[in-house]
Order: sequence, then C-alpha cells, then structure tokens
Amino acid sequence: MARTTPPSRPAAASKGSGQLRIIAGEWRSRRLAVPDGEGLRPTPDRVRETLFNWLAPHIEGARVLDAFTGSGALVLEALSRGAENAVALDSNPAAIANLKDNLELLRCPCGQILQTDALRYLQGPAKQQFDVVFLDPPFHQDLLANTCELLESQQWLREQAWIYTESEAAPSTLQMPASWRLHREKKTGQVHYALWQRG
Repeated sequence: MARTTPPSRPAAASKGSGQLRIIAGEWRSRRLAVPDGEGLRPTPDRVRETLFNWLAPHIEGARVLDAFTGSGALVLEALSRGAENAVALDSNPAAIANLKDNLELLRCPCGQILQTDALRYLQGPAKQQFDVVFLDPPFHQDLLANTCELLESQQWLREQAWIYTESEAAPSTLQMPASWRLHREKKTGQVHYALWQRG
C-alpha cells in the first residue's frame, strides 16, 4: 500500500527531548520525537545503516516484527525502506504512544503497535510468520535466548527468515536455535550486534 508523506507537517513532535532520524527510503532524513526514558534510546545511525545494508536485498515487501521496539527506530526504518507491514511490541506505554504518534505523523497504515510483554505475546500461537525480526531486548535479563526459542518453537518465522540481535555477549556465546546460522556480526562499544538466517 502506498504511503503518503504529509507536505508541511512538523518534522518532530514536542514530547521529550530526544530525536531519531530515518536514514533512507520514503521518509529519508525525517526527524521524529523520542520520549525521554531509560531504554528508549534509538539504535545509533551508524549501526542502523550497517544493519540495513546487510538487509538491503530482503527488506522490501517483508513482514517485520520488532519485539522490543523502544523508540521504534528499527521498525520505522524498515517501513521507510519498503517493508510490507510491521508488528512492534513494547511494554512501555510512553514508547508505544510515541510510536503510534510518529506513524500517524507519517500517515503510515502499515504498522501494528501493541503495548504488551514480548515473551507473553510470543508464547501464543503464531498469528502470522515474519521475514525479518529485530531483537534488541534490555540486557542482563535473559530475554534474548527465551525470545529466540519462542520464535522458533511457536513457528513465528518464515523458512528463510532473517533475525537481527543486539546483546551484551558475543554472538558465538549465545544459545541460538540449531537451525539459525550467523550471517554477519560487529561490535560497537560494549554492544554486539549480529544478523542470523534461519534455514
């Protein structure tokens, strides 16, 4: 479905002092508000640019899940670059309200934004299967391994799905499903980020 960018609306809302910038695609260079709060910092531009370079052949037309969406930076970037639709989950009401506002500002009907606990949501039977999944959970809470196990066991993933992870531990030490292979990895500061493919 085509999305129309409003001609002369403000580039950012007034809530909070943070901002994120969409790097490329339909909304390239748009700046959007991010509410203040722990855990709501957008994935840095350089990391997002690297990730979406890795995903470039696979993002257009993809069905996307962002299980710990926070600022929404990854799901907004994916929609800007042509993802067919996206589901974004977060338990933080401020994050969810802000992301809904930003999608309304962009006049984008292709995002389903849900205030919910990601593990609880993924424990249920799969409502659809995803081509691309973003996993950037809070660190030191054992969320990543549990989320990956649910994605696999509850059949949320397409056969050749791509899964992006951010973690405090090196990808080689993570307990990932046996059918996933590590495609690319990098480290920025203390954060490891990696792209996996199922298959």
